[in-house]
Amino acid sequence: MRVATIDDVRTYWEHHIHDLDITRHPVGSRGFFDDLDQYHFEKLHHLLRLVDFNAYKGKSVLEVGCGAAIDLARFAKGGAVATGVDLTNSAIALARANFEQQKLHGEFYVANGEHMPFPDDSFDYVYAHGVVQYTADPQRLIGECRRVLEPGGTALFQVYNRVSWLNALSKLMKVGLEHDDAPVLLKYSIPEFKAMLSGFSDVRLVPERFPVKSRLHGGWKGLVFNGLFVGTFNALPRAWVERFGWHLLAFCRK
Repeated sequence: MRVATIDDVRTYWEHHIHDLDITRHPVGSRGFFDDLDQYHFEKLHHLLRLVDFNAYKGKSVLEVGCGAAIDLARFAKGGAVATGVDLTNSAIALARANFEQQKLHGEFYVANGEHMPFPDDSFDYVYAHGVVQYTADPQRLIGECRRVLEPGGTALFQVYNRVSWLNALSKLMKVGLEHDDAPVLLKYSIPEFKAMLSGFSDVRLVPERFPVKSRLHGGWKGLVFNGLFVGTFNALPRAWVERFGWHLLAFCRK
């Protein structure tokens, strides 16, 4: 089987945008960005609890795989010196438009997260949410994030948990995962993910992304998921299910 290259990854993501199906506004419009922000933090509500977007005033924040810069805009609003990199021209164009419309300042570069154009020890905080699992060489990307991070700085990585409720449910109900047609879509167990982060001096790993109601699925599967499964799963004691969160977030100190 042919191994996907970074060029394959670039070609795919040049034409795919996360959560595009949840908005009816024209791509690049203010309504488009507002819908993406609302839905992003609706389904990832744990980010507002785990990440203090206002804690980096005057600090340098790099988002790797920034996409339309929905998360990076939150850091910029909090006073961070914001930099975003993405593999694709289309994403960087959207990121710049998002910042311009909100009168935010940020520097944006079309760049490969596995080979970034920055000196060592350049950033106080590196944010790589939802990128490791889609790149051609995940270990190299993690190493690059560590390289450009200031000593004592923090990097955040998020990957998909192979031993998770959503991975099991997708197989049971025969519903594909988001971007399951991407050239690379990797899932990790908790021990595997920890091993990839061994170059950092301290790692705190948090399983998250428990079921929330979906806008993307209709029919009887949507009714079962939203009307039965979400409520039942979230009624269970968190201690029983916390290892089965679909997202694994790692807060890593250099």
